[in-house]
Amino acid sequence: MTGVELHHGSATDVGRVREVNEDAFLAEPPVFVVADGMGGHDRGDVASRIVVEQFSELAHRGYDPSRGAAVVAEALDACQQRIAAYDSEQRANGAEDFAAGTTAVVALLVEQHGQPKWLLANLGDSRVYKYNAGRLEQVSVDHSVVQELVEAGVITRDDAAVHPERHIITRALGGGGSTQADYFVLPLSAAERLVLCSDGVSGMIDDERIEAIVAGTEDPRDAADQLVAAAVAAGGQDNATAVVVDVVGLAHETPFDSEKQRASLEEKLGALP
Repeated sequence: MTGVELHHGSATDVGRVREVNEDAFLAEPPVFVVADGMGGHDRGDVASRIVVEQFSELAHRGYDPSRGAAVVAEALDACQQRIAAYDSEQRANGAEDFAAGTTAVVALLVEQHGQPKWLLANLGDSRVYKYNAGRLEQVSVDHSVVQELVEAGVITRDDAAVHPERHIITRALGGGGSTQADYFVLPLSAAERLVLCSDGVSGMIDDERIEAIVAGTEDPRDAADQLVAAAVAAGGQDNATAVVVDVVGLAHETPFDSEKQRASLEEKLGALP
């Protein structure tokens, strides 16, 4: 993908309760991923790492940007096969009922009608938000029991935040649930900043707090750090991971904003006086 300049930041923390960080993330432009492993002793960390490895390979070898949804679907299918093979190996070694699993949220650049766009995909309750014109909006839809209850009008969104089954998801990689991802396409102009995060962030701080951090932090690295730090400070009940991506330049646009962002980044790194 040419003609698009991206700046990004990422952060993760084990939190205050868990002993192992089962989250994993990838930030290798133009591919970005957050995966939240599940299973505890069933090694959710391995499942999430498989997702990152698979999409890292995609980032390194390249892909046809005109086949975005198919490319992601193929990568997710490869992840599912690898996780299933890992489960089978563990069961063969005596770990009865072993079942690793992970959520996945993905963002990568694609092309439609010759124009670069964001393709977003999600499985589970890890989220992707877009920030544009001062407003944060969740793009993905949680695959969870409480989300289904909200959509059915049984409970409110406020109820969902404290519901005892709020961590039960209905789609994931691994296990016996649905592995069908949802896909969303966004023009770059509709998302000057993307936020991908595990529910260790979105489950600890509300959207208003996320928006305040994203709106008040120019550098995406600082934004990712602050999102994770805020989630830990709010209780850190789960592993917390965030990836923040900014579109700072397009080939057909004036370079002013891109140059300003780049100068700011270099000054932060100490490259400028």
